[in-house]
Amino acid sequence: MFVDSHCHLSFPELAEQLPQIRAAMAAAGVDRALCICTTLEEFEDVHALAMRYDNFWASAGVHPDNEGVTEPTVNKLLELAARPKVVAIGETGLDYYQMQERKGGRSVGDMEWQRDRFRTHIRAARQCAKPLVIHTRASSADTIAILKEEGEDGAPGAAGGVFHCFTETAQVARAALDLGFYVSFSGILTFKSAADLREVARLVPLDRLLIETDSPYLAPVPYRGKTNNPSYVPYVAKQLAELRGLAVEEIAARTSSNFEQLFRPAKI
Repeated sequence: MFVDSHCHLSFPELAEQLPQIRAAMAAAGVDRALCICTTLEEFEDVHALAMRYDNFWASAGVHPDNEGVTEPTVNKLLELAARPKVVAIGETGLDYYQMQERKGGRSVGDMEWQRDRFRTHIRAARQCAKPLVIHTRASSADTIAILKEEGEDGAPGAAGGVFHCFTETAQVARAALDLGFYVSFSGILTFKSAADLREVARLVPLDRLLIETDSPYLAPVPYRGKTNNPSYVPYVAKQLAELRGLAVEEIAARTSSNFEQLFRPAKI
């Protein structure tokens, strides 16, 4: 019924509880999940989850936050994307907030390496015709600009993809939609402080909408502050249903259909 389009089940706090999490998913009607890769070093663990369970899939990529890890090349990403049940390239994008905070106020100019890495992912995604999973924080203008520069304008041949865990403005959402991207909302949508984001969520067309947990982070109300897991994604759907004046079953059906349309998951 529900699909968690972005979770990190290879992270230790979830991997150690996987049987319990899968039981909770089944009880909550969450029948599929996309396991997201954040480093090349992590990929084999992420891919193993997809290969072990028929309702999990995997991505291949290096998160913009990560330094001191193996740097991706187009050829390496293409090699990983060719593996069974790998349906996306990413998590990739730009995150100026984290880098500036961690490194004593580095300038945007100091983060050309992030932009180069992002371009590598875009080029690989276009070559293998698999969608991008985009992370953007304090960097939306550059994220949109680089996508356009690399030909991601929604035209034939574009990879497309999703802006995951969306927290940006309505203007950024419209720009992403104009480029042919989907927009995914997480448990943040349920937070009391997220009134502006809820207004953005009202604007995203139903045929471009996805839901996710980004677990183990960002557990929705009423679990805020606890370790998140895919069984909580119905709370995101419930919030969207209330915002849109729809039944939660309609949000579940629409977002599941959108997941299939974007990622084209196939069992093996």
